[in-house]
Amino acid sequence: MKSGDYKYIWQAGDWPNWRYDLTAVAGPMAEVSRAQGLLLGRLADVGMALRGQASLAALTEDVVKTSEIEGERLNVDSVRSSIARRLGVDIGALAPVDRHVEGVVDMVLDATDNCRAPLSPERLFGWHAALFPTGYSGLSKIRIGGWRDDAGGPMQVVSGPIGRQRVHFEAPPADRLAAETRRFFDWVNGATKEPPLIKAGLGHLWFVTLHPFDDGNGRIARAIGDLLLARADGSPQRFYSLSAQIQRERKAYYDILERTQKGTLDVTAWLAWFLDALHRAVDQAQLTLDAVLSKARFWQRWATMPLNERQVKLLNRLLDGFEGKLTTSKWAAIARCSPDTALRDINDLLARGVLRKSGAGGRSTSYELDDLPA
Repeated sequence: MKSGDYKYIWQAGDWPNWRYDLTAVAGPMAEVSRAQGLLLGRLADVGMALRGQASLAALTEDVVKTSEIEGERLNVDSVRSSIARRLGVDIGALAPVDRHVEGVVDMVLDATDNCRAPLSPERLFGWHAALFPTGYSGLSKIRIGGWRDDAGGPMQVVSGPIGRQRVHFEAPPADRLAAETRRFFDWVNGATKEPPLIKAGLGHLWFVTLHPFDDGNGRIARAIGDLLLARADGSPQRFYSLSAQIQRERKAYYDILERTQKGTLDVTAWLAWFLDALHRAVDQAQLTLDAVLSKARFWQRWATMPLNERQVKLLNRLLDGFEGKLTTSKWAAIARCSPDTALRDINDLLARGVLRKSGAGGRSTSYELDDLPA
């Protein structure tokens, strides 16, 4: 069957016999492996505590961004607290965590911590239930603990206002899912000829093409990709986030996905994009590691300085990448104290050289960390 005889790749007569030009992706694969080696080499020299902090940063970003891709914003402090508790990483006072945050964290950590465990329908049903603890997606009740049944019509990926929606993709009918997912699990769990990084890219694409759930397919596809990447790395500990990179390149991700799902079973272009994005994710992890090391040096520098709990909390927020400008009113809101107390905290840190003023004076006065030690 030629590509012009069908609309979506799952309709091809030889589906799912993936094809790709290994010579075209060999270079990108080697570059990814080299970048991973450089990152792991740096991590080997920093000690267990800082490796834990680097892993915490990567996993926090992974959980936050995999949800953000779907338009859902999680509280970063809650995510960090949930992961830190499970990793045993000390981050001081822990933020409250709701069951929805816990569910996404459960899925991401199970995918990576237990990457060697077989993938099964029951395991994915658990992930799905963790993502939707109330059984609802927004205001819509969805099927939990089972594949979609298409009772409301075929599963389609659409965009645009109602009445003028554009269909980007239509998934295989529900009556094919039992056989399709069985074949997928056999491939994921079995020994196959694909290089491990290629298998991660194919696994992500294959699952998101099946789209077997009413909702959450993208997040679960990325978790499966993370599981296969952890197997490829030979380690469950994560130091980079592909989901965060996909969020940074969200439009390009959806564009290449749509072109691939409407193309032939030659998925060389998808794999090239996947490997390039993975390379950029590993490079970004180098910057995350720089931030972790900078934070460690900061606290070493000020280790003997007495600080109250509010000051420690806000300094850590600045070190973790505070969004926007830190003002007295924001300090008071985050620390849950009066504006006068916030100003006393800030003035104390200004006097000691920990903070400095930035921007204009008056109501526009904001504060930033003084130069961090190199």
